[in-house]
Amino acid sequence: MQHSRAIAHVDLDAFYASVEQMDDPSCAGLPVLVGGEGARSVVSAASYEARAFGCRSAMPMGEARRRCPMAIIRPVRMRRYQELSDLFMEVLQSFSPLVESLSLDEAFVDLSGTERLFGAPAETIVHIVDRVREATGLNCSIGLAPSKFVAKIASDLRKPCGVVIVDSDQLMQFLAPLDIARMWGVGPVAEERFRRQGYATFADLQRVSEAQVFGDLGDAGRQAWQLAQGIDARDVIPERDPKSIGQEETFEKDTLDIDRLRHVLLGQTERVAIRLRRHGLAARTITLKLRFSDFHTVTRRTTLSAPTDIGLEFWSHARELFDQWAAKEAQPLRLIGITLGGLEAHNNICALFPDPEMQRQRRLDGAADAIRAKFGDEAVNRAAAIVHKDE
Repeated sequence: MQHSRAIAHVDLDAFYASVEQMDDPSCAGLPVLVGGEGARSVVSAASYEARAFGCRSAMPMGEARRRCPMAIIRPVRMRRYQELSDLFMEVLQSFSPLVESLSLDEAFVDLSGTERLFGAPAETIVHIVDRVREATGLNCSIGLAPSKFVAKIASDLRKPCGVVIVDSDQLMQFLAPLDIARMWGVGPVAEERFRRQGYATFADLQRVSEAQVFGDLGDAGRQAWQLAQGIDARDVIPERDPKSIGQEETFEKDTLDIDRLRHVLLGQTERVAIRLRRHGLAARTITLKLRFSDFHTVTRRTTLSAPTDIGLEFWSHARELFDQWAAKEAQPLRLIGITLGGLEAHNNICALFPDPEMQRQRRLDGAADAIRAKFGDEAVNRAAAIVHKDE
C-alpha cells in the first residue's frame, strides 16, 4: 500500500456459531443458531447457513425458528468464546503492539511501520488469517486501508474468509457506490433524513461541498461528508485497562428460587474474578444487579477496605448483599449480575499484615488459574457452581 498508514480490521466470521460448528462437527455446514429457546430469547449469533434463511443476531428466537425450522440451536457458552477470543487477540498482538479490541471477535490492528518485521501489510494480513486459523481453528475476514473507517467497511464486504485491500488512491472510488446505511453513525432515523435530502450513497456526498452538507444536515452531515471522502484520522488505541468487569444472566422465566440464584451468582463471581486476574487487576467495589419482571432494576453495592483479586472474598461480600436483599425484599427475578469496580493494578496491592487465610486463597486461585490456562476454563470450578450447571 502506498501510504503512511496501514490499518487492518480483523473480524472472526460468525464467531459464536462458528465455534459451535467447530466444537461439534455434526453441525458443520448446517444452519446453527446460538441463544436460548425460551419465549424471551433472542439470537446471539447465526451461522451463514442460517443467515441464508433471513436469520440474524438480535432477532427473536421464535421468529428465527419460523424462518429456519431445521436450525440447530445451541446455548451461549461465554467461557468458551472468551477463551478463543483471548487466543485471537494474542495472535493480533504478535503482529503489532497497536491492537484496539472492539469486542470478543473483532479488532483494529495498526500495521504501519511493521514492514521490516513481517513484510508489506498486504502480505502480513494473509499471515494473520493463517495464524488465527492455526491458533483458534476459526476463519476471519480482514479489511486493510489507510483508516479505521474504511478498513471496517472493507472487512464486511466479502464475508466469510474475505480479504479486501483499499489503497489510498482508491478510496473515493471504493466508497462511492456504498449505500448511506453503511455510513458510521447513521442509524435508521438519520438514514431517512439523509435520503430526504438526496444523499442515498457515498457518491452523493462526494459530489457536493462540505458546506452544503452541513447546511442540509448539520454536524452529522459534516462528519459523513468527511468520511465519504475517506478522511478519518483516528488512531488505533490499544486496549486500556477496563473500568469495571461484570457478568449477568437473564432467565428464561422469572425465578425466586433462592438456592438457584445463589448458585448463578457464585458462578458469575468466579468468572469475573478469573477475568480480573487475567488482566492483572484487583477490585475494591462489588455491585449486585437485580432486575424484575417489569424491568425495574436495583443495585446493591459494597466497598472493600482494600482492593483484592481473591475470588472467595468477592463471593463472601456478593452473597451477603444477595442474602440481605432476599431476607427483606425478595421477589421473582428476571436478571441477576455482578460487577467488580474500583480497579487497579494488582502489583499496587500491599499489606503490612497479610491475612494467612487470604494468602492461602490467593495461592489456590493462582493454581486454579494455571490449570485453566492449560486445560481450558471448564477444567476447574467450585462444586456449588458445578451442581447448578448440571441441574
